[in-house]
Amino acid sequence: MKQITSYTLKTCALSLSLLAAVSCSQTATQSNVLAIESGVSQQLAVYRKKVISKINYNLHLTIPPQKSDPIAASEVITLTLARNEQPLQIDFKEQESNIKSIKANGRTIPITFQNEHILIDKKYLKVGENKIEIDFIAGNMSLNRNDDYLYTLLVPDRARTVFPVFDQPDLKATFTLTLSIPRNWKALANAPLQDIIAKDDQKSYRFQESDTISTYLFSFVAGDFDLVTRTEAGRPMNFYHRETDSSKLKLSIDPIFKIHADALSFMEDYTKIPYPFQKFDFIAIPDFQYGGMEHVGAIDYKASTLFLDEGATKDQRVSRANLIAHETAHMWFGDLVTMQWFNDVWMKEVFANFMADKISQVTMADSNYDLKFLLSHFPAAYGVDRTAGANPIRQKLENLQDAGTLYGNIIYHKAPIMMRQLERLMGEADFKDGLREYLKTYANSNATWPQLIEILDARTPADLQAWNQVWVNETGRPQFNYELKTAENKITSFTISQKGEDVSDRLWPQYFEVALVYPDRVEELTVNMAAQQVDLKEAIGKEQPDFILFNSSGQGYGLFPIEQKHGSLERKLLSIAGLKDPVMRASAYINLYENMLAGNVNPDLLLHFTATMAAKETEELNIRLLTNYLGDVYWRFLTTERRSEVASLYEKELWQTMQNQKSANAKKLLFKAYQDIALTPEATKRLYEVWNTQQAPNGVKLTEDDYTSLALALALREYPDGNTILDNQLERIKNPDRRKRLQFMMPALSADVQVRDAFFASLKKEENREKEAWVASALGYLHHPLRSHTSEKYLRESLELVEEIQLTGDIFFPTNWLQATFSTYQSASAAAVIRQFLAERPNYNPKLKGKILQAADNVYRAEKLVTQQQ
Repeated sequence: MKQITSYTLKTCALSLSLLAAVSCSQTATQSNVLAIESGVSQQLAVYRKKVISKINYNLHLTIPPQKSDPIAASEVITLTLARNEQPLQIDFKEQESNIKSIKANGRTIPITFQNEHILIDKKYLKVGENKIEIDFIAGNMSLNRNDDYLYTLLVPDRARTVFPVFDQPDLKATFTLTLSIPRNWKALANAPLQDIIAKDDQKSYRFQESDTISTYLFSFVAGDFDLVTRTEAGRPMNFYHRETDSSKLKLSIDPIFKIHADALSFMEDYTKIPYPFQKFDFIAIPDFQYGGMEHVGAIDYKASTLFLDEGATKDQRVSRANLIAHETAHMWFGDLVTMQWFNDVWMKEVFANFMADKISQVTMADSNYDLKFLLSHFPAAYGVDRTAGANPIRQKLENLQDAGTLYGNIIYHKAPIMMRQLERLMGEADFKDGLREYLKTYANSNATWPQLIEILDARTPADLQAWNQVWVNETGRPQFNYELKTAENKITSFTISQKGEDVSDRLWPQYFEVALVYPDRVEELTVNMAAQQVDLKEAIGKEQPDFILFNSSGQGYGLFPIEQKHGSLERKLLSIAGLKDPVMRASAYINLYENMLAGNVNPDLLLHFTATMAAKETEELNIRLLTNYLGDVYWRFLTTERRSEVASLYEKELWQTMQNQKSANAKKLLFKAYQDIALTPEATKRLYEVWNTQQAPNGVKLTEDDYTSLALALALREYPDGNTILDNQLERIKNPDRRKRLQFMMPALSADVQVRDAFFASLKKEENREKEAWVASALGYLHHPLRSHTSEKYLRESLELVEEIQLTGDIFFPTNWLQATFSTYQSASAAAVIRQFLAERPNYNPKLKGKILQAADNVYRAEKLVTQQQ
């Protein structure tokens, strides 16, 4: 499908019934006739908000048992018009042939359809209440149809791909839904169930009128699901799922309900607003595109994130708790108060993540809030903000068809860092009071970021407008430097300065800590970076430290220096193990990695350091960080020759570290790291023995998913009979959803290049990209460094597909496609493909260009670092 990128008025060719009312001539433009253009333009959205109110969609869909059969549907839209001066544009991104008939206020009218809009001539409308009746075939694009279930996912502008609708966030509406489904299916929607009427081989679920919600939050799921009902803290909850593993069910059901209840309790107390909707249900969907989606009364989750077993690591348990808290927080931030336009989509995400981190302190008894916040947000935010494709938190948006390009790690991870700095600047109490006022003022309505800033600005003497400009409206991060002067082993001056990483003179006002590390103690000092250069007077007179750890509390944002003016860097790196605070250690690890990317630390040194620290580290979340960095440096930033030289050394070191560990979860993380880097025949044979016998190393708990991962790793390494290994693993898997996933991925792991070529070619067809999570995982194996010599030829075509993927895929798919494709390349030829592609397209969609540059950043850095090693 060709992307339409022009937002100018387009040449029109309307039916005769509308020629008198609508013209694309210059005269009509001057008389403020709305353009009829693809998507939902901001101009159209602003006009409709002024004239349309009191909307209800009464929908009836008949879902056949065969997913290939069309879904017949009917709809009655009631609305109130304040003025009747333009043809009414109803959004429907489908073929005109899907529209069967239209009535307006009881009168059958001609079907007029243009540029993804049904047009209702004003002569059929009136000021006041109107009723539009439409019979149609539902669009399939966002129905996510499978053999025995389907689900909607309509964010940001996908409601219009299913049914005719005014698809903009500030036209909130109520929905009255009826679903006719196969008799053995169940159904879930936003509103409580009214009744079920069975007839022959079908039954109809009739739902009550929903709460007033934005169209992107409308949702239903239907299919073969099991149902678990509980009452927690007086609130009934229904949980739908397809999990068949009895161990996962036994270990997961109780915590899933408990975490939801605790999250609701926290949010009600924090906001002083009771849960604002009629019901609170949720559903686990196999291979859901996101971690979760905050549909009112019917939250969707990725099943694998919710269902954990006895082999689950702390990181997995924390991720589950945080995900549930995130979606629960959305009920207030996003669902109760919704952004006015999708340029502020980040507002709902920042508060969901910000609150989730706070909630996790309650739902996870052993949670370290500061550590979790640091590890969840900073590496991910830096991964975008250090690149040439970085985007600001708040972005411009002219048409909702491009809203999906706004999503990414900046709004999910830099924004919470920004918000925590804002909370620290204002003080926790004033910040909380401001948020409560915001929610109360705009409840059941829409709001903008400037409206929230206005509320917060009244509660602090700080200049939030200036603060907002650099943190929210601009890209990038600061780079810090320092000057330390001493005399007679005492500090006489300690100056810290900042500038933009782009060498600009911009100032990011923020608070962070520096730690003066001594053999017997650590003294931590707070830095108020309110100017481009700050003298840390509190340090004067203190004893000269062994070394200085910048950003020791993990709250400062930017590239911090590595203090190496006194003594060897290697010695100081190893002394990090002596820091008792796991947050300090984690902050040091992140800073070292970022400095490696900046060219200030040799990759070989960092690889040695991460392996050494993995053996010394006691905090499980930090072990996860270290092993991730180890694998990252190993595959991305070492030459192929150097990797072969050190493979045996690090395999042995990781295996020994795993055996020495006492924690089962830590052992598992180290085993997974060993699996990741295994290259030598000895290591791959050891992995095969574990897979073949299903006997995990002593103290390590491996699950069916882990053994599947092992089988994939062996096939990737072309272990003898690798294809047979995958066939055998497929036979071991009993869950039908997980079997289908492995079947899909197997061609990408084939030892036969022609099979892999055919698999990649199949992805050019939209229908073969429907399971986006499967596609991204398969691409990761297809483009693995062990296969890069045969897969680099796919890079050009992969880039050429990005525009189509943005139009046909869900919001995270373009980023996931690009990251899975480019993340581990390090050759000059791979970098050249990207540069040439962009050079040939000077007018390429700027938001998609940004995502390409984000994915290309490590390719460019690896190209440079690898060249330095040669």
